[in-house]
Amino acid sequence: MANSQIVRRRIHSIRNAAKICKATEMIATARMKRAQEQATAGRPYADKIRQVVSDLALQPEDNGNVHPLLQKRDTTKTAIIHITTDHGLCGGLNANQNHLVASSILEQSAPVILIVIGRKGKGFARVTRRDTYAVFTGISDSPRLQETLPISRVIINGYSKGDFDLVYLAYPRFTSAIKQTPVMEILLPVKPPPSPAPQAREYLYEPSPDVVLAELLPRFVEMQIYHAILELKACEQSARMVAMRDASDNAHELMQSLIMTLHRLRQENITREICDISGGAEALAR
Repeated sequence: MANSQIVRRRIHSIRNAAKICKATEMIATARMKRAQEQATAGRPYADKIRQVVSDLALQPEDNGNVHPLLQKRDTTKTAIIHITTDHGLCGGLNANQNHLVASSILEQSAPVILIVIGRKGKGFARVTRRDTYAVFTGISDSPRLQETLPISRVIINGYSKGDFDLVYLAYPRFTSAIKQTPVMEILLPVKPPPSPAPQAREYLYEPSPDVVLAELLPRFVEMQIYHAILELKACEQSARMVAMRDASDNAHELMQSLIMTLHRLRQENITREICDISGGAEALAR
């Protein structure tokens, strides 16, 4: 009888867990749609600003000076922007990001410091005992550009002051609802994207290409970071939706198995009682 009570308790606990997983899956599904739309809407602007930066970087310089964000320096310290989620229950998303960053750290010849975005990345830095330059947490599920500007300013100012000479951006790229690809790109110094095919017309920049480039490069860095966070949010909700769906299915399968076990225990108890009654009746008949 004690075994039956234990099985009933497990069935009750698993049923409650399945309800929580289902509710979390539904919430993640609704949020994923918004996050995916937001990430998709930002891609045209990011592509266009890349084209403009590429064109400006190819323009002849008036004074021969290179913008600080374009200057390549000897790497004495490397910074990695490690973008993770604040919460768990999203499958192997954060584990894959941590693995990517850990592998990249081992490949670097210069000392590495981390610029962490998200509580899971903060935990990774604490466990691996890595130096952190800055930590940012509590970013909303539908972030605006203004919310990410402090992150960009810290990174741009740190690079301009020489606190680090090379900056990598590590984030998950949203491919589909079931696939998120961890990527790492060089953020600073800014490497102009390949210029598109030559166009028939030439553009005139006022007041000059150098001035426009000086204003546009910080915006380019800000957009890169903002777009990476949007990709993270889309990946987080899609990974959580899939993880909670799998957890809910596993809970139902386990619950069905426990119900079958409970039925067998009941049958065994009934059979045992019938045998006891039959044995007692035979003993009385004698």
